[in-house]
Amino acid sequence: MVKILAFIFLATLIFVLSAFFLPSEFRQYISYKIFPKINELQTSEYMSSILKSEGKFVADQKAFFDNRKVVALQSDFIARAKENVLAASAQEKWIEVDLSDQKLYTWEGNQKVFEFVISSGKTWTPTIEGEYRIWIKLRYHTMEGGSKARGDYYKLPNVPYVMYFYRGYGIHGTYWHNNFGRLMSHGCVNLRISDAEKLFWWVGPNLSAGKSVVLASAENPGTRVVVHQ
Repeated sequence: MVKILAFIFLATLIFVLSAFFLPSEFRQYISYKIFPKINELQTSEYMSSILKSEGKFVADQKAFFDNRKVVALQSDFIARAKENVLAASAQEKWIEVDLSDQKLYTWEGNQKVFEFVISSGKTWTPTIEGEYRIWIKLRYHTMEGGSKARGDYYKLPNVPYVMYFYRGYGIHGTYWHNNFGRLMSHGCVNLRISDAEKLFWWVGPNLSAGKSVVLASAENPGTRVVVHQ
């Protein structure tokens, strides 16, 4: 019992000291090693925030990433953009996310259509691997999580072109960094906004004109997503 209490005290002391003296990235790594936790993207609370979202742009918002203030989107550019839903294909459309190469490929059968550079989850908040289907698409969604004490707090309003494929794990446009090709996220697959726009209108479920959110269904299925190393 004494050893357990001593370990808890030491771990807490290291964590508190790290909050003041260690770089943010190292502080996050140490924190997740000492206090492992389920990624909030898998929680019911995060799922609830997705299902409650109207997928619409919300003006005059502040944005933070890894405890730092970043420039938020200033206008609803999607509302002004031309919707460009691509024609149906006789071949199955599917998405391949290659975490080792930090690339996303789209396929129609065996024919490659797009190839995009991505930023997937950091080592301590990895992007989940496996085979899934996009279950909801939103023009915009506010994403919030992490911890100020760990140095990885984020609140990102109006994330554009969001395509969730497993609970809170999604593919989306990114305005808070331009560091593509490197691990950057809390578990999602980050794309340049221009690339996310192309993907958003290419994948199912199809979003009706004038709508901001669509859930996949048997009649309007989500595109298959394969994530691997």
